[in-house]
Amino acid sequence: MARTQYYTAATLDGFIADENHSLDWLFTRQQDPDGPGNYKDFIAEVGAVAMGRTTYDWVLDHEFADEDPADWKWPYEQPTWVFTRREARVVPDADIRFTSGDVAGVHAEMVTTAGGKNVWVVGGGDLAGQFADAGLLDDVLVSIAPVTLGAGAPLLPRRLELHLEGVSRNGDFVAARFAVAGR
Repeated sequence: MARTQYYTAATLDGFIADENHSLDWLFTRQQDPDGPGNYKDFIAEVGAVAMGRTTYDWVLDHEFADEDPADWKWPYEQPTWVFTRREARVVPDADIRFTSGDVAGVHAEMVTTAGGKNVWVVGGGDLAGQFADAGLLDDVLVSIAPVTLGAGAPLLPRRLELHLEGVSRNGDFVAARFAVAGR
């Protein structure tokens, strides 16, 4: 059964980015690329991606910083829905669908397009919260780094009841898997 999953990394104090939207804290720690909760195994089960505009802009700024837009290659093979109300830069030849629609209305299309695979809510926390508010989020998979920021973009900026499904260690990170209560 396909799942809608929020897969991310967070600091010990619950932030996914600092106050300047930087993820520099994430790259100071080590993970085993084949260890528990690894990206390679996760992405193999993903058929569609949902991301917010801040995450989209971060990907563009960090993947293509000094490249000509004609040379950009989108890092995801899966169709990607970007939730935004503003005009956005476009990655040539990438299956990116910009939407200002409600997540509930777009989710059905994402699930159909995913073809039995999972839907990944890549970020941010507010977008994952919108999926949860609509009763569409099944899992929260988070790699917790031994770093604190004190402020920034929260993992989830609203109350959400979860059940711990599993926990393991991957390098310096704690890989935790939670099911959303009531799903």
